[in-house]
Amino acid sequence: MRALVTGAGSGIGDAVARRLTDDGYDVTVADLDPHAVAEELGATAVVLDVREEASVAPAMAGVDLLVNVAGIGSTTNAPDTPLEVWEDVFAVNTRGTFLCCKHAIPGMRERGGGSIVNVASIAGLVGLRNRAAYCASKGAVVALTRALAVDHVDDGIRVNAVCPGTVDSPWVRRLVEQVGESFDDLEARQPMGRLGTTEEIADAVLYLATAEFATGTILTVDGGLTAA
Repeated sequence: MRALVTGAGSGIGDAVARRLTDDGYDVTVADLDPHAVAEELGATAVVLDVREEASVAPAMAGVDLLVNVAGIGSTTNAPDTPLEVWEDVFAVNTRGTFLCCKHAIPGMRERGGGSIVNVASIAGLVGLRNRAAYCASKGAVVALTRALAVDHVDDGIRVNAVCPGTVDSPWVRRLVEQVGESFDDLEARQPMGRLGTTEEIADAVLYLATAEFATGTILTVDGGLTAA
């Protein structure tokens, strides 16, 4: 079974690609810079800019499992967010997810089914300070996931989403540096007293990829952050 993971060059996407490879999938590592991970895994590498439909459309041919991980963040409230930042966050997080789904679904439908797992965020479920564009873009991913699930249930295509909390990844570490936060303080704010791991999110992705009675599911994996 062929699986394609966007944003697989690092962080959560890297962990998902490794987990799926271990589980026997024929994995395609899709990223702006996919080669190092793909070479290590013995996987196919595809240079992919999820913002560009001309890049996305051919990459989706023959995909049975699509995992949309590619994403970027923002660290401002709405008045302080430049329009170009707002549009870039939506271009990657929302348009990119939409384009990949748009071009993967017809082939899945022709082959009698498939599975899509979108990586959203708890930022799409609750408000976070100084994350206006990010929250809005991930909220759109959650809504898109549900819409796709009901549109394509009769096609045998399941569409689900994982909403991670704060995960120890290169992206989060860069974000902490940008806003001048203490990593120790960030950990202390978590109900479990630690951040999640990329491997834990990859496990959640695999569950949704294979859970035959799950579609339209929004799975929160956040160490209790949204429950506190």
